[in-house]
Amino acid sequence: MALDREEYSLAGGVPPISHYTDAVRFGDTLYISGLAPLDADLKVVSDDVVEQTRNLFEQMKKILAMAGADFRNVLRVTVYLTDVNDRTKINPVRQEYFGQTRPASTLIEVSALAIPGMKVEIEAIVGLER
Repeated sequence: MALDREEYSLAGGVPPISHYTDAVRFGDTLYISGLAPLDADLKVVSDDVVEQTRNLFEQMKKILAMAGADFRNVLRVTVYLTDVNDRTKINPVRQEYFGQTRPASTLIEVSALAIPGMKVEIEAIVGLER
């Protein structure tokens, strides 16, 4: 039995720091890996959580487009913050990208993320139209 599975990787995007890809489509669902606010040299793009978040959503926008989707297709996001109080700072950025769409969401405070200086990481599950 052949699996209906496809891997997505952003050309010129953040290179994986481990054994993973940016997203995997399985059937009509797209699973977006935890996105990191890094440049192509694996440097944190800014020390500002708002700019880091904007960078993540710009990456997500490109991944969604590769799969023929947009933010209206996002079913669920998980947001990892090193300071839960930054939620109020990043919420306007979320609203900017999602508009009226409200995905299911979980927010988790963590002691650290993969690269020193990262303040936020976001992963998503997306429903794709067939």
